[in-house]
Amino acid sequence: MTSETGFDTSLYDRFPTKGERPAGERAELERIWCKPKGWELLTAVNNNYIGFYYVATAFAFFILAGVLALVMRVQLALPLMGVLPQETYNQFFTMHGTVMMFLFAVPAMEAMAVLLLPQMLAARDLPFPRLSAYAFWAYAVGGLCFFASLFVGLAPDGGWFMYPPYTSTTYSPGINADFWLLGIGFIEISAIAGAIEIIVGVLRTRAPGMTLAKMPIYAWAMLVFGVMIIIGFPSVILCTLLLELERAFNWPFFDSTRGGDPLLWQHLFWFFGHPEVYIIFLPASGLVSMVVAAVARTRLVGHNLIVLAFLATGFISFGVWAHHMFTTGMPTLSVSFFSAASMAVSVPAGIQVFSWIATFAVGRARYNTPTLFLLGGLITFVIGGLTGVMVAMVPFDWQAHDSYFIVAHLHYVLIGGMVFPFFAALYYWTPMTSRRPLSERLGRWIFWLMFIGMQVTFLPMHLTGFMGMPRRVYTYLPGRDWDLTNMISTVGAFLFGAGVLLFLIDCARNMRFTTDHDAGNVYGGGTLEWLPTGLFSTRSIPVIKSRYPLWDDPKLAEDVDEGRYFLPGSATGLRETIITSPLRAEPQYVQILPTPSPWPLLGALFTAGFFLILTVQAYFISFVSGILAVACILRWLWDTDRLVPEKKVDVGAGIMLPTYATGPRTHGWWAMIILLIVIGMMFVMAIFGFFYLYGIHPQFWIAAPDPLWLLPILLGHGGGAGFALLARYMLAREKTELWTPGVLLCCAAVGLAIGFGVDCWTWTRHGLWPTASGQGAIVYAFQTLQGLIVAISVLMAGYMAARNSRALIVRPRNNSMDLTVMFMCYTAAQGSVIALLARLFPGTI
Repeated sequence: MTSETGFDTSLYDRFPTKGERPAGERAELERIWCKPKGWELLTAVNNNYIGFYYVATAFAFFILAGVLALVMRVQLALPLMGVLPQETYNQFFTMHGTVMMFLFAVPAMEAMAVLLLPQMLAARDLPFPRLSAYAFWAYAVGGLCFFASLFVGLAPDGGWFMYPPYTSTTYSPGINADFWLLGIGFIEISAIAGAIEIIVGVLRTRAPGMTLAKMPIYAWAMLVFGVMIIIGFPSVILCTLLLELERAFNWPFFDSTRGGDPLLWQHLFWFFGHPEVYIIFLPASGLVSMVVAAVARTRLVGHNLIVLAFLATGFISFGVWAHHMFTTGMPTLSVSFFSAASMAVSVPAGIQVFSWIATFAVGRARYNTPTLFLLGGLITFVIGGLTGVMVAMVPFDWQAHDSYFIVAHLHYVLIGGMVFPFFAALYYWTPMTSRRPLSERLGRWIFWLMFIGMQVTFLPMHLTGFMGMPRRVYTYLPGRDWDLTNMISTVGAFLFGAGVLLFLIDCARNMRFTTDHDAGNVYGGGTLEWLPTGLFSTRSIPVIKSRYPLWDDPKLAEDVDEGRYFLPGSATGLRETIITSPLRAEPQYVQILPTPSPWPLLGALFTAGFFLILTVQAYFISFVSGILAVACILRWLWDTDRLVPEKKVDVGAGIMLPTYATGPRTHGWWAMIILLIVIGMMFVMAIFGFFYLYGIHPQFWIAAPDPLWLLPILLGHGGGAGFALLARYMLAREKTELWTPGVLLCCAAVGLAIGFGVDCWTWTRHGLWPTASGQGAIVYAFQTLQGLIVAISVLMAGYMAARNSRALIVRPRNNSMDLTVMFMCYTAAQGSVIALLARLFPGTI
């Protein structure tokens, strides 16, 4: 039978193949996917290495943030303690929250995905290995430098939420806040790069036959996770950019005396910040759903309901950001809407909890360490969820807001919903990456120390909050009756810390990283990550017929390891994986994967240098670092942009697949669409800021320049898009000279630059400057965003012209050409919308 993609699915019946595989196939795979040695470990791009580095680094940040928490608990154990001065305490408090939320929780979930997803999907690797490496190194280098600011007195002290006006130059002089703004904005870019990798990997690298209905529940969780990141994270990147522009150049986005508004920050920040709780919870929920089925030795109850719950959580969570703003004086109608949405989002979470309980009930659970962490996390998360419903009720929130009750609620949700599941996952999947599993005996001690310590720490905080203790204070006076509960919380924190310390001892004793000869399927899981693997993942890529293939086909592992399925050897002599269709996972073409390279590491180092040096206002050195970062990235792209002739190769059982594809079938096309959504979301949030500031302070707005100036602006952008499309058309014409498409792309870049330049010039000629008012600030913020993507378009045009001059562009269609044209057309569209919006609204006042 032939599907809508053109692949004859009856060819699946040829597998598993019979007979012996040709001698030397496995040795050839091992040669192609050779292990890095020595300094080569820094150039590795394979998910086995990058995933392990990622998980270890995220856990290191968890330890560092935990140490800060213990010191803060000592400070608060008794009244008027002098362990930390107020300024230092504020730095510890800010760094603890920032590291836990930005450097541990989200990166740890991305790290687990990089490590697990290729194995679960039976792919040789994720589709952009060098992007994974770049995302990791950017996160690791940037995060460590950011944390090191604590030791030189430059750590931020405005809270992990960084509310203006407290973080304006008036109240936060110096560069402490700038470290947060530039460092975190840069780290979020790394998170978005990881999200693009995950989304494309889940949709396009699944094993043949693994339809969406047969996809592991964890892959569903990571798909929704990735989509939520590309929708939510651009908002925090935008607001950090706006606040940094205000601090560095006096653009008054958040200064209410000049037409800005500090609540704009809260709207932008919490549009990211509250969905981030679910961005953290959903991957953990996916991990729990996988481990529950394995330890209960039964199929997950309510699989389809959990998938729907993931989708509902992702949708509803973006309607609850003002849940954090009930006390800011919002209109009653808005408060009512956000209160209802805040309670509604608990329904999908309840579906997942009852599904896990039902799975335990119908199965034959083994009470090992992963099970204990699952049950402990379930109990803790339910308590946090119940208090979450309480604070979703506005009258209660008015009383409890900014008290220690909220601190307790937050930690119950995050520890129960993410930390305990993360530890369960570490115990469950360590045998996949280690020669020995972690100790069951020590694991039980670790669990009970952490579980009891967690309850002893945070349960009394509910009472402390009810007794009136505010959040974010570094000490308190005696006689308030807060002494006993704070001392209990401090003792509990050290119990929790003792459990984590014992876990580190367990890892030191038993963790022995390996890419082969691992401890194996200790807990009896039924999904593909437990197939025999090497650096090339599975020896062959199987045809999938169920959600639990190892349970349903006991011979599958043997057949896969003997090379009886797709790609038993290397069809091209290079690293490869199969790209499949997004819905039914039907093979479409063979992707040639990149080899290890130093360029992602160097690109990440120079990118981190650009942002971090920018904080100390060494602009020239920062600019040089940025140029070097761009050069490294272009060099890596030049390597991976292979000149691949269109041919078909045998991928097993006589099935032929092409080695090159163009258009919407390609994984690169999907990645570009996701990137444009990210840029578009930043633009949409800027439009929100535009209308918000006008609605708050219309008296600061002046009439726009003459609308006749729209003509040259729109002509410039339209001409840019037209030249780009013409370049793509001319590439397909055989009689066209080789240099023509490159020249046309350069003309397109010039047109975009002219449209952008005229737009900026007309505003300055009109007398509106960014320092003048909120209107000037937001108009020039639009121009800043547009200028960035125009600069990228110019770089892309230059890159394509260089490749074209070397005859490295394939005719009649070329992926790099397609992606460049897509980006330029988006740039033209955004520039046109900016010009029309800023000039035609609000009109003459």
